[in-house]
Amino acid sequence: MAQTFTTTTPTTAARLQAIVAELGEQFYERGAVVRALMASVLAGQHSLLLGPPGTAKSALARELTGRFTGARYWEILLSKFTDPKRMFGPIDVAALTQGRYTQLFDGRATTCDIAFIDEIFKCSAGALNETLAYLNERIYHPENGGAPIACPLLAAITASNELGNSEETSALYDRLLVRLEVGYLTDPSNFAALVRSAVIAPIQPAATTVDLAELRQAVAVAVPAIGVPDTIVDAICQLRAQLRRAELIASDRRWKAAVRLLQASAYLGGRAEVDGADLEVLTAALWDSPTERPTVERAVLTLVSPDAKEALDLADAIEELEAQLDSRAGQSRDALSTWAIKEANGKLGKAGKRLAEMLRDAQAAGRSTATLEQVSARRRAVHARIMVEALGVDASMVQARI
Repeated sequence: MAQTFTTTTPTTAARLQAIVAELGEQFYERGAVVRALMASVLAGQHSLLLGPPGTAKSALARELTGRFTGARYWEILLSKFTDPKRMFGPIDVAALTQGRYTQLFDGRATTCDIAFIDEIFKCSAGALNETLAYLNERIYHPENGGAPIACPLLAAITASNELGNSEETSALYDRLLVRLEVGYLTDPSNFAALVRSAVIAPIQPAATTVDLAELRQAVAVAVPAIGVPDTIVDAICQLRAQLRRAELIASDRRWKAAVRLLQASAYLGGRAEVDGADLEVLTAALWDSPTERPTVERAVLTLVSPDAKEALDLADAIEELEAQLDSRAGQSRDALSTWAIKEANGKLGKAGKRLAEMLRDAQAAGRSTATLEQVSARRRAVHARIMVEALGVDASMVQARI
């Protein structure tokens, strides 16, 4: 059985858990994304939010980083023409008039604890090398050729609407250990709640925060102290071999960095050593192309839980039903209703019952239920779509019907 903390550390870990829970409630269908982002920060690693415009990438990053009181925050929207001095510090004009060539660093990347870099793959050629050194080594080479400046950066959250497609951006991409796809809301009831929030703002509970000193203590001391038992090392070796057979190759550097991510996940869960459930966070660290993500997820989750294979098979069946719904978009309401009643509802109902059974069994055995909960949430979202689009149920009422 995994050990739990007995020092004052759980106070920080518990508040970080509370932040994850609060943001998971605030941002619909983003619970797993929020937890992975928090684990990335605790691991001292950088992350990428990848998705189309209007998916709350910036809002989520700002809300999360805003929970770290006392942390110096910096953000920028990059373009192909962004001057590196705009990122790291403009020239001190007053000093220049006196013959001294220096930069002003306050309020720039060079002095921040937490950064948010939007449109990361649009980094200009002139800023690329300094950005790479900043992210990888936490240093900046000043314009006057002086000694490199050590930057206090703990972690950067980055965002992009699309992946870069050049050798230059691939170097940036490699620095981003945690990669998370975010899309538009899929559950009609969540979308209805989003629309309603534009008219009636939901009551927000008191926001949990963590002081910068506590966060740094967690990153520098508590997380690295988390134990990694031999069983986890063996599981990582097995996972690497399985992915290599599928021709999915991650660098040795990425695998090593991923271990700290596992430790961060365990710390966030209040455990003194990594256990099998923490391996789930690797689903965000071991793919390059989004087309590779399902293969990585299946390999990782099957390794984590004996329930995963059946759960993922059910997930595939659920995705197929959603694809069928999309393909019938031009059909009449009668045709859609007939399909929903005779085929889709029955399959989704059976999937729901089986997932509920598996959840009860996993809980009774003390196994991780994260995968089962994610698949169950996906089933509810697809079922809700079918109820709204094929059967005409009001979106605001659909949750009560499923």
